[in-house]
Amino acid sequence: MKIEQITCQILRSGSVTNKTASCQDSVLVRIKTDTGLEGIGEADSSPEVVKAIIDAPYSHNVACGLRELLIGENPLETERLWQKMYRHTMYFGRTGVTITAMAAIDMALWDLKGKHFKEPIHRLLGGQYHTEFQAYASILFGKDGQETCDIGQRWIENGYTAVKFGWEPMGQSEQLDIELVAGAREGMGDGILLIDAGCVWDARTALQRAHAFSDYNIGWLEEPLFPHDIAGYAWLKDRSPVPIAAGEEECGRESFRPYFEQRALDVYQIDLARNGFTEASYLKQRVAEIGARPCNHCYTSPITVAASLHWLATCKDAFIFEDCVEDEPLRHELTLEKVQAENGVIQVPNRPGLGITLNEDFVAAHIVAESN
Repeated sequence: MKIEQITCQILRSGSVTNKTASCQDSVLVRIKTDTGLEGIGEADSSPEVVKAIIDAPYSHNVACGLRELLIGENPLETERLWQKMYRHTMYFGRTGVTITAMAAIDMALWDLKGKHFKEPIHRLLGGQYHTEFQAYASILFGKDGQETCDIGQRWIENGYTAVKFGWEPMGQSEQLDIELVAGAREGMGDGILLIDAGCVWDARTALQRAHAFSDYNIGWLEEPLFPHDIAGYAWLKDRSPVPIAAGEEECGRESFRPYFEQRALDVYQIDLARNGFTEASYLKQRVAEIGARPCNHCYTSPITVAASLHWLATCKDAFIFEDCVEDEPLRHELTLEKVQAENGVIQVPNRPGLGITLNEDFVAAHIVAESN
């Protein structure tokens, strides 16, 4: 079996608004073989940049577009192909957006592998410890405490027992920060409350907020610092009264390595659309080695939700699943199957590969660019 075609398709909602939500557009990667099988993947990154990295022509041996490297290769050799892509993109890759492009390709290759062997990906990764997860509804804060309260109440009424609020407008003032968390707790009652600050403070301010938020019994404080402040994360984790979570910004093992070396986090949030299965399998082992806990990060389409479920199911210490509940067509209509929690519980797919089917009518209606 050989790779015959690699196509990027950029999909976009009718109107992309100014908010921190990557479910408004997506770059799909579709890999077809000479046997007629197709695998699909996606990247959580700038769609146009990912497409350019995949479509780019050969420049020289360490600056090569990804398609040029893979046409004619056997798609089942996922580890070797990851290393080939990594080696031949050294001049523009290693930790950033190039890794996300590789992740989308890797996701599609594992989908192909599962379809070829007629097995779900979690089985090919070594086997599942979990068949379902408690899911937390992942949503943005309201503009103030009252609106956040209403949002929390809505998702508890929809059957979730855990909700995470994130990003803007947190970080504008101490008063508003505490108002947002108090509102979330009021709306949720006794449910599990998770707070995503969105990289807004220095370490000392984050510690002050962690103490203030602990009065509201939060399950973790996510991304309080900028991702590059790894020493700050290690300092904060050792002093915080609540668990510290982060990792969604990181792409590949070299990006995560200093976090592991400094044991900087309690919860490592790994995004399959920024790392892929091959790299995420390594990251899972490192998280276990340092006694931390793994969780997925996912705020895109059902493709990444399905990928995250397959991967997290193979993590023995996994305990909760991020379930984006943004009201976006891309989140709910891209696949024929619904990949969403019901009554706060989400099931791990068991069909071959990712276990999902693209809604080709939706793709055709939302495509804005495609590889030549």
